[in-house]
Amino acid sequence: MANLKTKYMGIELDNPIILGASSMSKDLDKLKKAEELGIAAIVYRSLFEEQVQLERLQLGEKLTEFNDINAEMLTIHPKILFAGPDEHLFNLRKTKESLSIPVIASLNAVNSDTWIKYAKLISETGVDGIELNFYHIPSDFIKDAKEIEDEQAKIVETIKKDISIPISVKLSPDYSNILNFIKRLDQTGTDAFVLFNSFFQPDIDIVKEQHIKSFNFSNEGDYKESLRYSGLIFENIKADVCSSLGIFTGADVIKLILSGSSCVQGVSTFYKNGLEQITKIKTELLDWMDAHHYNSIDEFRGKLSKNKLDANSFAYKRTQYVDLLMDSDDIFGDTK
Repeated sequence: MANLKTKYMGIELDNPIILGASSMSKDLDKLKKAEELGIAAIVYRSLFEEQVQLERLQLGEKLTEFNDINAEMLTIHPKILFAGPDEHLFNLRKTKESLSIPVIASLNAVNSDTWIKYAKLISETGVDGIELNFYHIPSDFIKDAKEIEDEQAKIVETIKKDISIPISVKLSPDYSNILNFIKRLDQTGTDAFVLFNSFFQPDIDIVKEQHIKSFNFSNEGDYKESLRYSGLIFENIKADVCSSLGIFTGADVIKLILSGSSCVQGVSTFYKNGLEQITKIKTELLDWMDAHHYNSIDEFRGKLSKNKLDANSFAYKRTQYVDLLMDSDDIFGDTK
């Protein structure tokens, strides 16, 4: 039987399938079930700086709730439910102690000092690595792309100097030149990149004429942008690549490894198909490897990356777009 072992962030994984950050990690029983079914590692749900700030505001409101006390009050002690990141860190530590597979923390901060502060606190929980989520939504017309990238590169550089555990960076594809920025972060010693973030987009209820909340599951096929950039950066950086977004089946995993990814993260497929999908994906991967006579992941990883293809290949070039247009009749059929 083929060997599914791979390395990610310098950590050896039993297979390339990781449970990505989600609310699923709040349920330790589900994480233990995922471990039993063969998940290689889990990314614990994100610590959001905005959530900590909100909890502190709510705590402040509770602490001042009874400023105007009187003799007939039953109690002057506020009910304190919020205490910054302590609860998150406690649960993160408990999760790490409860599982035998690697546990990677996820951090989504805003300010430079809090990125560094929380990364240090997380590193003390015993987790195997930290995933930094660079989720920047432009909110003004003044700050340019260079300023944003300079700030984020400095954050990674400082965190790498201050903590010893591996660091991955989860990015969006929306940078002006994502390849340039990845190369720049790679030079800071970033251990891995996760491609890409799944953003929650706003929506509007046209009957009530108000904004609504929506949970954005990824769809099958959404992995294609991850595939493109995985194929472009394979062997051009030192860091590993983990593909994310729209990975549902063993076939999806195979495609992304062929393009150059070391592993993948799945979330939506496990919500939609259940955790049993872990076993199904592993079986599909093993069957494909046996059919193609591959004994290990490394034997085919990056086989269809840009560096491994013929120099005249259009697969990762703009020319492919023209080529597809010219052959559109062959693809879609003659409409006459």
